[in-house]
Amino acid sequence: MAGRVLSSVGSRAYVVARERGRLLVGCAFTALTLVGCLLVSRHLTRTSWPLQRAHVGLVVLAGGLYLASFILRALGWQKLFPARSRPDRARCLAACGAAAASGAVLPFRLDYLVKIGTLRRLGGVRLTLEAIALSIVTLGLVDAVAILPLSISATATSSASFRPPLILVVLFGVGACGVLAAGPRLSRLPYLRRHARLHRAAGRLERRSASTTRSAIAAGCFLLGCWTARALGSAVLLAALGVAFSPPLALVVLCLGAAASLLPITSGGGIVNVGMTASILLALGIGKDQAINFGLASGLLLCGTALLAALVGVALSLTLSLRAQTLAPADA
Repeated sequence: MAGRVLSSVGSRAYVVARERGRLLVGCAFTALTLVGCLLVSRHLTRTSWPLQRAHVGLVVLAGGLYLASFILRALGWQKLFPARSRPDRARCLAACGAAAASGAVLPFRLDYLVKIGTLRRLGGVRLTLEAIALSIVTLGLVDAVAILPLSISATATSSASFRPPLILVVLFGVGACGVLAAGPRLSRLPYLRRHARLHRAAGRLERRSASTTRSAIAAGCFLLGCWTARALGSAVLLAALGVAFSPPLALVVLCLGAAASLLPITSGGGIVNVGMTASILLALGIGKDQAINFGLASGLLLCGTALLAALVGVALSLTLSLRAQTLAPADA
């Protein structure tokens, strides 16, 4: 009996130590990435800090808009779960924030694993791994449809040299809209019938789409608000760094970034995202210092607000769990 108790205590201590080790490694890797970004900024520009000459009030406003975009994204993702086993908003916010913060340093869409792991490790979630993964796939489709109005506007207002990647975003959104519209009939396609795994996946999507039309529309509205808040935040941040306030410019940068994120090998990683954003601004005629500082500043703000969203979500979920535990004995 004593041996079993010692074995149980030892296994729990090992699990806790392993989780703490992963957390410390992740924090250290994130810190090294941020320090690398600051050193790049100091080497390539005339400032030692990307926000050194920025307007503080506008930077705070941009950070608030970025934080609002994560909250709206979590609300949209929550709508895509089955109504009977839908996680609460706090847990969705924690998972979205953790995935976005880790996505700043993890390449190849490994942030999806962080999102799934965070949601499953928080208490009160009675969902299978398959249901969570399917919600993430549906979120990607609805997300592509939600950004469609913004990508069409960016395509109409941009120069001819930037229209091919923007048209790619528009076509991707139209394709996602077609997939969602054909959801109840996907399993009938001959190509999918010849492949067992694709046919089973289409059948799951068919069962989900039959009862989640209203939820998908609500999720699309939240995600449209997310992208709009992100574009406004970028416009405000550009103004804080000395660039004239221009929502169309921020919209083009946002949609071109979305075009680059369609390639899994380029999505994720702080240096990649900073370099891509700075390159887009340089091609649009923005000065070198302002372009590099915006890329670094937007990356820092997005990572910081994502981490704040994750901490707020975890704190709220723990509060809800403790409240449920204290109310359970009283009800009994």
